[in-house]
Amino acid sequence: MTRRQAADRRRALACLAPTVLALGALTVYPGVWVLWLSLQHRIPIFDVSRFAGLDNYAFLGVDSRFWNAAHTTAVFTLGSVALEVVLGVMAALAIHAQRRGRRLALSLLLLAWAMPAVVGAKLFEWLYHPTAGLINVTLGRHSANWLGDPGLALPAVILADVWRTMPFVAILCYARLLAVPAEVYEAAQVDGAGRLATLTRITLPLLGRILLLAALFRTLDALRAFDIMFVLTGGGPAGTTETLTVYAYRALFQTLQLGFGSALSVVVFLLVMAVAWAYLKILRTGTVAA
Repeated sequence: MTRRQAADRRRALACLAPTVLALGALTVYPGVWVLWLSLQHRIPIFDVSRFAGLDNYAFLGVDSRFWNAAHTTAVFTLGSVALEVVLGVMAALAIHAQRRGRRLALSLLLLAWAMPAVVGAKLFEWLYHPTAGLINVTLGRHSANWLGDPGLALPAVILADVWRTMPFVAILCYARLLAVPAEVYEAAQVDGAGRLATLTRITLPLLGRILLLAALFRTLDALRAFDIMFVLTGGGPAGTTETLTVYAYRALFQTLQLGFGSALSVVVFLLVMAVAWAYLKILRTGTVAA
C-alpha cells in the first residue's frame, strides 16, 4: 500500500467514524441492552430486579398467549403480503396499459402509501364503524361488527394494511415494466403469443426478482407491524389480532415486565433476521429471473 493509499484510507475512516458512532449509539448499544434485559426478571413497580438466565425464553415455549400471537403474526403476514403482491401486480399492469392518465393514476395510488399509518388506521376505524361506517351503511341489513367479531377482526385488519401498503409493490412493479423493451412484447406478438402466454411467460418472469425484493420488504414490515392493529383493535377481540409486537408492547409498557418484554422483542428480532436471511439467500442463488 502506497503512502497516498494509506492517507486516503485514513481519510475515509475519519469520514465514516461519525456515522459508525451514531449507529453504535442508536442501534448496537440499545440492542445489547435489550438482550441483557431479556436475561433478567425486572419489574420496576414491584422493585424486582434479578438475573434470570434463560427463564424468560423457557417460559415463552409454554406460553399459550405467545403461540397465539405467533400464529396471528404468521396469518397476518402471509395474508397481507400475498394480497399485496397479487393486487400490486394487477395495479401495475393496469397503469402500464393505460394510454392516458398515468400520472393521475400514480398520484391516486401513492395517496394511500403517503398517508401516515395511524391516519390510515383511523380512516378504516371509521369505515368499519358498526352503525355509522360507510361499509355497513352500504351493506344495510347485511352489516357486521368488523372489528368486534373475533372471526372478522383479523381479516379486516389485513384488508386495511393491504390498502395502505399495496401501492409500494405496485410502484416497484410499474418501474420494472417501464424498463422492459417494447421489442420483447412485439416479438411475442409476432410469435403468436396471446395475452395469457405473454403474462405468464414474459411479464411475470421479468417481474420475478423485483417481486421477491418487494415481498422481502413487505414481509419484514408485516412481521413488525404494530400501529394498524393497535389503533384498530388494540389486539382484540379476545386476542385474535394480538401479534408478537403488540404482546411485547403490553409486556414492556403496560405491565412493565421489562425482562419478559425484552425477551419477546429479541424473538421478533431473530424472526425478522431469519426471514431476511432466507429471502437474501434466494436472491443470491439467482433462481429468480432478473
